[in-house]
Amino acid sequence: MTFNPLEQRGIPLDRQLRNWRELNVDPIDPDHCDPYTRCRIITMNGIEVEAIMFSHQLARNTVDPEVKRQLAQTRYIEAQQQKAVNWLLPGLSSVLETTIAYEQVAVDLTAWVARMEPDPYLKQAYQFGVLEDFDHLYRYANLYEMIEHRKADAIVEQLIEVMPGRPTKYHHRHPVDNVRDFYDRTRTDPLSKLHALTIMSAEQQTMNFYMNTGPTYMEPIARQLYQEIGLIEEEHVTHYESLVDPGETWWEQLVNHEYNECYLYHSFMEQESDPKVKSIWELHLNQELEHLHIACDFMRRFDGRDPEEVLAPELPNVLTFEPNKDYLRELLATQIDLTTLGAGYVRDAHERFEKLQEQIHGGEEPPSERVMAEHDAMFGREYRQETEGEHPVPELRAH
Repeated sequence: MTFNPLEQRGIPLDRQLRNWRELNVDPIDPDHCDPYTRCRIITMNGIEVEAIMFSHQLARNTVDPEVKRQLAQTRYIEAQQQKAVNWLLPGLSSVLETTIAYEQVAVDLTAWVARMEPDPYLKQAYQFGVLEDFDHLYRYANLYEMIEHRKADAIVEQLIEVMPGRPTKYHHRHPVDNVRDFYDRTRTDPLSKLHALTIMSAEQQTMNFYMNTGPTYMEPIARQLYQEIGLIEEEHVTHYESLVDPGETWWEQLVNHEYNECYLYHSFMEQESDPKVKSIWELHLNQELEHLHIACDFMRRFDGRDPEEVLAPELPNVLTFEPNKDYLRELLATQIDLTTLGAGYVRDAHERFEKLQEQIHGGEEPPSERVMAEHDAMFGREYRQETEGEHPVPELRAH
C-alpha cells in the first residue's frame, strides 16, 4: 500500500498537546517484550532528539520572531513525543542492558539500511560502520557477564550473533579520515537522504548516551570501556553526518526531518507487535503529518520551492528490524580489515592511522582488549553467541 504523507492531514497542532496522564505511558516488560520493539523505541527516541535539537539550532539562526514561535510550538509537541517514546523503556533495565540494546539497534538498523541503500558510496559507508558497532556489542556483552553475571542473549535473544567484528582497538583513526564525501542533494535518491538522517540520528543518540552514562559506573573497566567506545561513537557521528549535503537549506533540512519522522513512525506502526506501543506510533504519525505540512509551508515561503521537488512522491518500503546474520557474516569475511584514508577506504594501515594508534594507545592495550582479558580470567572463556556456525574469519574464531 502506497502512502504519501504530503496528501495526508494529521491532527491539527492545537489539538496535539497531551496532559500528564496521557504522557504517563506504561513501560514495556523487559523480560517478555519483542527485542525489536525495544529497538524501535530506541530508534525513535534518537530520531526525536535529533528533531528537537535541529529545531533549536534553526530557531537560533532565524531572526523572524513568528518563525521562532511556530518552531517552539511544534518542538514542544516533539518534546512530548520524545518523553512518551523514551519512557517506554523500563526502569528495571540496567544501563548495560540498555547499552546492549543500543548496539543491537546500531547493528540491525545499519545493516538493513546498507542492504537497501541505492548509492554505492553511501552503502559502503554503512557497511564500514556496522562492523564496528558489531564489535562494540561483543565487548559490552562480555562486560555485562562480568559485572551483572547475565548473558546478552537474554536481551537480544537469537536475533543477532554476538562475536568479534572489526576489533575496537582499530577504530581509532585520525579525525580527518572520518570525514566522508557528501551526496549531491540535486541528484541523490530521496531514500538516501532518509537513510543518512536516520543513521546519523541513531549514532548521535548512542554518542550522547555513552557520554552521560559512562562515568556512572564504579567498576574501572566499565568506566574505561564506555570512554573508549564513546570516543568511537563521536567518530561515527562525524562519519555519518558528513554524508549529508551541507548545501541543503535550513527549510529543506526541516522538511527532510519531518518527512523522515513520518516514514519511520509509519514503518514501525506497520510491523509493531505490541498493541500498546503500536498505538503510540500511530498517534505520533498523525501528529508528524501536521508537522510536515507546517515545514512544507516554511519551505514554500522562505525557499520559494515546492517540497515535492526534494521529497519522495510516496513513502519507501517500510524500514524493517529483522535479523541480518548472513549479510553481516559476508561483510565480516570481506571487509573486516578496512580502514579509512581521506574520504575513501584502504586495506593497509597508513602512516596517519599508525601514528594516531601509537598516540592514543600509548603502548598499552585499550579497554576493549582488557575487558576480554579480564573476562577470560574470570570465566576461562569469552562470551559469544554464534548461531550460524564458527566465525567467518579464521583468526577471530574462539580458541
